[in-house]
Amino acid sequence: MKKFINIILGVSAVVGLASCEKFLTREPINKFSAETYFSTESELKMYTDGFLNSWLPDYQEPAGGDMYNDLIASKQSTNFLVDGYDWTAATQGEWSWAWLRRVNFMLEGIEKNGGNIPANVKNHYIGVARFWRAYHAFDRLKTYGDIPWTDKYIQPDDNETLYMNRLDREEAFNKIVEDLKFAMANVSGEAIYRTGQVYINKYVVCTFASRIFLYEASFRSNYEKNPSTDQPWNNSYEKPADLFQLAADAAYEVIKDGVYSLSSDYPGLFLSNTLNAQEVIWGKTFSVEVNGRHNLTRYYYSDSMGSTPSATKEMVNMFLKTDGTPIDVLGGEGQKSINDEFAGRDKRLGWTVLGPGYQITESDGSKAVMPLECNYSMTGYMLVKWLYPDRNHFLNSIDENSLPAYRYAEVLLNYAEAMNELGKMNKTVWDETVGLLRERAGVTNIYPTKVDEWLKEYYTKDLKRPFKPSTVSGYSEAVALELRRERVTELSLECGLRQFDLFRYGQMDLCVRRGYNGEEAWTGMWLSDDDVAKGFKFQGKDYKIGPDQKKGSYSYPTSDSKANGTWSLKPAEKSGYYLMFHFDLKWEDRMYVRPISQIDLNLIHPVNPDFKQNVGW
Repeated sequence: MKKFINIILGVSAVVGLASCEKFLTREPINKFSAETYFSTESELKMYTDGFLNSWLPDYQEPAGGDMYNDLIASKQSTNFLVDGYDWTAATQGEWSWAWLRRVNFMLEGIEKNGGNIPANVKNHYIGVARFWRAYHAFDRLKTYGDIPWTDKYIQPDDNETLYMNRLDREEAFNKIVEDLKFAMANVSGEAIYRTGQVYINKYVVCTFASRIFLYEASFRSNYEKNPSTDQPWNNSYEKPADLFQLAADAAYEVIKDGVYSLSSDYPGLFLSNTLNAQEVIWGKTFSVEVNGRHNLTRYYYSDSMGSTPSATKEMVNMFLKTDGTPIDVLGGEGQKSINDEFAGRDKRLGWTVLGPGYQITESDGSKAVMPLECNYSMTGYMLVKWLYPDRNHFLNSIDENSLPAYRYAEVLLNYAEAMNELGKMNKTVWDETVGLLRERAGVTNIYPTKVDEWLKEYYTKDLKRPFKPSTVSGYSEAVALELRRERVTELSLECGLRQFDLFRYGQMDLCVRRGYNGEEAWTGMWLSDDDVAKGFKFQGKDYKIGPDQKKGSYSYPTSDSKANGTWSLKPAEKSGYYLMFHFDLKWEDRMYVRPISQIDLNLIHPVNPDFKQNVGW
């Protein structure tokens, strides 16, 4: 059972959370013990710094979190989604109590020893601890549904707690709500940056709260039953409308204070060596001196190291024209060469996907346009959002660009969506949220009143839970769909938010359907008849398509096999062809929660027979 708890406590753990300098200069040294710890502000800061160092999202988040969805093609996927892979309770990793025990250890220590700390200081750090408890509890809830939860510091011999039942999802989420309400009310609003990262402050807490309140409200609105039990929601705690209101309130706390605003340099948010303090609410920087370097560029541009993630035609189609209107996909307007389709479009298209004119620094220091490397792109659409535009970074793990984890842009979108779901959307709210994002991207801001039929069909056709408008008075169907568009064009490749959205929409089967052309494959670039017959040019290189080509930097070998990892050509609606990349994925309703691991079941179920597996697993 000590293995099940899996955490180091006592003096050694506390020492490990601090730097050597802080530990050696701390006075008086004889007070450094678990029995008297958490009696001063410096001790609380030292311990919570350890949370930040351990749990701040890292560069792997954009590398892996958003690679396996409907709009990002890859040559491999997580086994959880791979068709033919038998994911079972034996496959699922065991859950750890480390985070909960570590946080509750601090909370009990403050209650015991923090009597002389000023109330506002003490409550700030209690709020920070409760933020982290909510942060990890939500991750478990999103993964498993019903979860165990306790506010006790778990002792190794506390069998009643160690073998406790899981709380119903709604009750467990209520515990998360309580933690976040306290944190939002008590964590300091000072937006303090430290070397390499941001402290937990009021705005970090509120941003996270707006994200997960929106998630749970949407999930329960779109998914008819608790997926852990297959029983209808009981609505004994917060109802979806309550959670939408909480999401709006949390987002507005960030907006109203005016601490953050949108940066004019969208690409720089992801390529700067330092965090953009104007827009980035929480994140991490990298440098040789602080956190070391990372290899995100190599992950994107290596056919052996990563999954060679690539944008799809549907993703490209999401981006508006600069006049604020969508392209007419159903009318064939999406059937343009890669050389032409970036013109007159939302600037974020060229900041996310490789288009004409994009330049990099070559190994000799010269500037050159970047060609499409077929080895690194499954669809013809290479991704550039996180690309360090220097050829040396393609081969070496030397990236030092920062990682924004929470941005003000997401806060604006969370607020807009929650307000629409509550029936409180209007042109003023739109202009102060989505309108600002579109204007930054060079797009004329138009308040949507007309539904884009292609966009609606994308979220409707051949899905178990097709998009359907809310019946709440004041709700706008056109706005709801445009918000889905905007989350793609603004937030793609950021910490798994696309898969996050598909879960809460109840539309993870989009990962199987992907486009709606009947292929159950990823749709790539459009090719004219001449492109297929004679090849085409892009950025000064010649590209070949067809069955006689060999896999290489400037050719796509197509076949009719449609086996995993192969390309084929599919006739387009009006003329020409789409390049299709085949990789079989699967989705079943039971997968909205993962199984409880067999290890945990073997430990707990014999002692507590009421502790049971998720339905379907």
